[in-house]
Amino acid sequence: MLPKHKLNRINELAKKAKSSGLTEKEAKEQTALRKEYLQVFRSSMLNTLDNVTIVDPNGNDVTPEKLKERKKKNKLH
Repeated sequence: MLPKHKLNRINELAKKAKSSGLTEKEAKEQTALRKEYLQVFRSSMLNTLDNVTIVDPNGNDVTPEKLKERKKKNKLH
């Protein structure tokens, strides 16, 4: 998870962008922070999916093959 101070900074920059605009330096900082946030989010989401098994009402494993292959691949590493 992204540290709280970075999330706060993202929010500060977004608020400032809406109200008065950002300087070039602030815009670059905002872009970098957003990129870092998305990278952390995607990594977290993939980690969550790696631990999911989908079961139908009859108790059958109906996890998509693509996800099963990803799980097998990650277990090998």
